[in-house]
Amino acid sequence: MRAVIQRVREAAVVIAGREHARIGPGLLVLVAAEVDDSADDVVWLSGKIARLRIFADDTGKMNRAVGDVGGEVLVVSQFTLFASTEQGNRPSFLRAARPEQAVPLYEAFVARLSADLEKPVQTGVFAADMQVSLLNDGPVTVIIDSRRRE
Repeated sequence: MRAVIQRVREAAVVIAGREHARIGPGLLVLVAAEVDDSADDVVWLSGKIARLRIFADDTGKMNRAVGDVGGEVLVVSQFTLFASTEQGNRPSFLRAARPEQAVPLYEAFVARLSADLEKPVQTGVFAADMQVSLLNDGPVTVIIDSRRRE
């Protein structure tokens, strides 16, 4: 699984002209499943994000996780994170999991992240045409891939 994590002051998802989800300070997590991903990837990625220390402590150093600062989380599915432009300029998405595999992994990821944070997370709608807005804080953006486990 791959995630783009953005520290935000606020973020929102609009679907068909109506606001579906909104958070204040916290994390916007764009997430995608790859064809070979499993429950192990869900557990690892969720734990990594829940413990990711990208919020400032009292000295201004990034030393706190989203739970430490009482932040909110918005998770949005985004299969395009597995775009490949190796063969020209039109992206290929062959590495992205098909919906029948991706939906259960996405739902498991949302449930696991909520459990790891001990609070509900907001979400977009899988495969919906969404407009995602955010006010990036910092800016701080981190990319994590369960295949690399860095």
